[in-house]
Amino acid sequence: MKVMLIVKANPDTEAGVMPGEELIAAMARYNEELVRAGVLLDAAGLTPSVRGARVHFSGGKVTTVDGPFTEAKELIAGYWLIEVKSREEAIEWARRAPAPHGPDKDTHIEVRPLFGMEEFGESPAVEHHRRVGEAMARPRG
Repeated sequence: MKVMLIVKANPDTEAGVMPGEELIAAMARYNEELVRAGVLLDAAGLTPSVRGARVHFSGGKVTTVDGPFTEAKELIAGYWLIEVKSREEAIEWARRAPAPHGPDKDTHIEVRPLFGMEEFGESPAVEHHRRVGEAMARPRG
C-alpha cells in the first residue's frame, strides 16, 4: 500500500524559515533509512503558501487565489510517499521520523493511505486510469 506521511506547516515554515543543520542531518539519516528499507517513493518540503495558489471550483466556475493562506495548521509543509505492507508499518515509520520542526516544536505527521485503483471497481474510466498509470511507470526518454 502507498501511504503519504504529511507534515503540517507552522508559522516558521510559512515564514520561509529554513531548518537548521542538525534537523537537515536528522532528516537525511531518516530518508536514508527509508531508502535502505526500500519503502521511500518520494519526499519533499514545500515552499511557503505565499509562493502558491489555490484553484477553486464552484458552480461550474474556476477561480484562482494567490497565497499566502491564513491557517498555517491547515497547510502542508512537506511529505514522504512510502510503500509499505500495512497501516501499522506506515505509522511505525512516521513514529521514527525526526520531529519535523525540531524537537522543541509541537507538530504532527498525518498518515494517509492512497486509494488503489482496485478500490474503484471495474469501469471503462477505471481501465483508462490503469493504462495512464502504466504509461507513467515506464522509464522516460
